[in-house]
Amino acid sequence: MIHFERSDSVAVLRMEHGKVNAVDSELFDDLVRRLEEVESSDAAAVVLTGTGKAFSAGVDLFRILDGGSDYLSGFLPKLSASVQYLLNFPRPVVAAVNGHAIAGGCVLVCACDHRLMAEPGGVIGLTELLVGVPFPVAALETVRDLLPACHLQDLVYKGRTIGPSEALDVGFVDELTSPDELLHRALKTAAELGAIPASTFALTKRHLRAPLLERIGRYTDDIDAEVLSSWSRPETAATIRAFLDKTVGRK
Repeated sequence: MIHFERSDSVAVLRMEHGKVNAVDSELFDDLVRRLEEVESSDAAAVVLTGTGKAFSAGVDLFRILDGGSDYLSGFLPKLSASVQYLLNFPRPVVAAVNGHAIAGGCVLVCACDHRLMAEPGGVIGLTELLVGVPFPVAALETVRDLLPACHLQDLVYKGRTIGPSEALDVGFVDELTSPDELLHRALKTAAELGAIPASTFALTKRHLRAPLLERIGRYTDDIDAEVLSSWSRPETAATIRAFLDKTVGRK
């Protein structure tokens, strides 16, 4: 599900989950498990990437429809916990965006410390509102923390997916590179960040993330209860079904 390999001082975590690395409870469980393995190892940094044409195409919406509220009551907290684990992870995490990074996949990119995207490559964006679902607090606050205010509402409300050049312009990613050079550049960047004394990097990251994590802690209990309720409604399932019928067809 998430392949773990080493390249010198850097741990490479590669999502290999179905055709488009759709996120579900099992993938989030495996992501946290792999990050725990990295934290207990001597790896100095992490590269997080995908497989094929997708970094991650977002939440497995078919699982949402099939599992209903029982599945959602476990899945949504795991989504939030995984995002917060990345935000709190004491070592550098570099996203190598090899292809499409949509919705939940885009949020994972935003939670990393440095983001590279292949050009030509896929598209990136936040399609949650087009699907008909609100953001969990950890997801939206992570996006808010990254994107400039002048782009935030446009990208969140309209759910636009954009190519690499615009993604660089609006702040989703920090640099572009060719597909052939993506992993090499990501490994080089991760090694450079990993060469910073570990305690110095960890303290600085904790300081930088503190306001974001404080907001997440302040709002999660109240808002995420409403988020779960919204995702669980029959009318939401109908909107999700209509979105899937329009975009990928019936399963």
